[in-house]
Amino acid sequence: MPKLSTRIQRFRKGSPLSFRLLAWILLFISLFTLITSAVQIYSDYRKDISQIDRRMEVVESGYSSSLARSLWALDQKLLQTQMEGILSLPDIVHLRLRIEPDSELVMGEIPRDSETTSHSFELVHQGDEDFKLGELTITADLDRVYKEMERKVAIILTTQFLKTLLVSILIIWIFQHFVARHLTTMANYARDFSLKNLSRPLILDRPDTHTNRTDELGKVISAINQMRERLNEDIGRQERDAAEIRKFSKAIEQSPSSVLICDRQWHIEFANQKFTQLTGYDAHAIVGKHPGSLADNNLENRESRHLWQSIRLQVQRVGVWQGEVNSIRKSGERFWEQLIVTPIKDGNGEVTGYLILGEDISIRKRYEQQLLRQANYDILTGLPNRMLALDRLKLALAQARRENSQVGVMFLDLDNFKHINDTLGHDAGDTLLIEAARRISSCLRGTSTVARLGGDEFLVILPGLTGPDSSSQVAERILQTFSAPYILNGQEVFVTTSIGIAIFPSDSDNSGTLLQHADAAMYQAKHKGKSAYAHFAPEMTEVSHERLQMESRMRRALELNEFELYFQPIVHTDSGRLASVEALLRWNNPAMGMVMPDRFIPLAEETGLIIPIGEWVLEEACRAAYSWREATGLDIGVAVNVSPRQFRDPGFTGTVMHALKNSGLPHNQLELEITERLILDNSIETAEILRQLDSAGIQLSVDDFGTGYSALSYLKSYPFDTLKIDKSFVQDVMKESDDASLVRAIINMAHSLGLKVIAEGVEEEAQTHFLKQEGCDLSQGYFYSRPLPADEFESWLRTNQRVVQA
Repeated sequence: MPKLSTRIQRFRKGSPLSFRLLAWILLFISLFTLITSAVQIYSDYRKDISQIDRRMEVVESGYSSSLARSLWALDQKLLQTQMEGILSLPDIVHLRLRIEPDSELVMGEIPRDSETTSHSFELVHQGDEDFKLGELTITADLDRVYKEMERKVAIILTTQFLKTLLVSILIIWIFQHFVARHLTTMANYARDFSLKNLSRPLILDRPDTHTNRTDELGKVISAINQMRERLNEDIGRQERDAAEIRKFSKAIEQSPSSVLICDRQWHIEFANQKFTQLTGYDAHAIVGKHPGSLADNNLENRESRHLWQSIRLQVQRVGVWQGEVNSIRKSGERFWEQLIVTPIKDGNGEVTGYLILGEDISIRKRYEQQLLRQANYDILTGLPNRMLALDRLKLALAQARRENSQVGVMFLDLDNFKHINDTLGHDAGDTLLIEAARRISSCLRGTSTVARLGGDEFLVILPGLTGPDSSSQVAERILQTFSAPYILNGQEVFVTTSIGIAIFPSDSDNSGTLLQHADAAMYQAKHKGKSAYAHFAPEMTEVSHERLQMESRMRRALELNEFELYFQPIVHTDSGRLASVEALLRWNNPAMGMVMPDRFIPLAEETGLIIPIGEWVLEEACRAAYSWREATGLDIGVAVNVSPRQFRDPGFTGTVMHALKNSGLPHNQLELEITERLILDNSIETAEILRQLDSAGIQLSVDDFGTGYSALSYLKSYPFDTLKIDKSFVQDVMKESDDASLVRAIINMAHSLGLKVIAEGVEEEAQTHFLKQEGCDLSQGYFYSRPLPADEFESWLRTNQRVVQA
């Protein structure tokens, strides 16, 4: 018994839910059993009582007539026999026969302390009249009924108790197996549940079937696992949000821009490291202060507060403020700062604070000032540039209209500047421009303006003139200052200038036309022999117009196939054999007729059109040379002149190689003639281009040797193959002994350097004998042939008698 009690206590503590369930099952089943047992026992009791009542009723119905007859006949023995028969019936223990008038017959005995029931009926003789003979009272003992009832109660209670106990135990086992143990598993899972094991799902020890997944426990398990997954997702999202917050916090802290975060009252809550570096203020020391009240100087704080008041109003109205502020560091140093101020809003759109981004733009402001100066002033000379000069000219014209005065406009161009630049190099050219600007400025009074328009062109504005003679006096002073030599690269160089003058309002009343007229007058001054000045005259516009017209027509000449190549032979002086051909460019324009190179080549170089024109010349010359080789079987080389601007083009080497590849002409059949003034530049780029061309096997020739500032060192520094003596030396070799000596010296010098020599401008037979005698390798000139177009040159190749073909 103690063991049972201990087990019950252990069961109660270990499985309280099962214990309570068992208690409630036992209680309700016991109550139900008692009720049903009571109903059944009472029903059986009533059934037994009813049997006794029916038995006594049967006695009445079955014995009343026979007893009445026996009593009427006074047959005592029969009467007694009948009563004994009744008394022998079950549960009948006593009979009392009361006989009229006052006698009675009693049989049997009523037990003591027993429950009995009685039934009485009258005995009547039926005849002509009914006579009441007496009354029989039957008493039945209920003791058997009660004993039977007690027995049934004991049996029913015992069986019901055992049944209830077994059913309860079975229900508890079923509950334990299907529910309670899983609840224990769920409890243990919940007890061990933590953020560290979110990956472990809740799994019950039961088959994974559709029925189990859809029952109540399955739904609970699914809900718990879904909760675990959502929690896992929430934690992952929280970790990502935390990482984002940390990243944004680091980004703000490490931002290259200064960051201030203020509360709704504009009190500083946070300042990043860049703000400290930029301003010198400690980030913790300024917390709680207004961004406009950081300085120690009250005056500066007052000005700053006025600014921040305006910022606050605009942020409230517009939602953002952006601008440049001249801020002050803690050290007192001022600096330019780009500020952006925006409100910080929560999810409901309510302003919770303000974000202030700052960037030090002091360097940018200095750059802007430099750019502003560069936009208005020439970097090299420091003079106003074209844009600023035009603005000042317009202001001068407006003032002249108000004061009824005159304005002089002078257009200056340095004479032979391109020659100086190409010969002595760009550095010397820049030095020349700087000195020229100084000399021009020294000739002007304070109200005048001198500007550099570009290249070697200068503009002088002379306001408040009383007459044209005043401008002439200034021009003469400028020409006089240019008479002194310039020292460039250690040598004296004389550079003059040509000046064109236009007067407002007599020559024009607007700035654009004045400039055009001054430009036209400048070209007239150059035509007068340079180092001169000229006032504008109406007929000069025709010359300027012609120049513009030529430029416009030349831009379309390539498209309209107006350029032509003429070819002039180059022969071996000693044998007369054809060596090669020089390609010479001509422009055949329908309106202007045949235009010679000395008219359009300078303009092409000035405008940059020489580059596409030079490409076309290379392509056509190589193609023509290859066609002669195919037609005659002879290796006839072709020489092509290269302009300085074309040579310095970054794509020049590629253009040459492309022309050779397209035509199929061997590289050694192409000769490039380069002017002496170009190679005197002595730059790294020039040396590299010449080296690339020489490595490709292309022949290189020095053209017009002796006409520039000769520096013989380049002949040994650069990979030249041929030297061409300018025709100005060759044409008088038979008349001038100096020219003959000079040609003789050039030939000897070239041969000593391993160079071949070509004499240009050979027109007489005597010249050929002189050149042959002096050992000149090659000759070229009208004596052999004039320059001929391609078709005529092919005919000349087949029919000429003077030149012997190899």
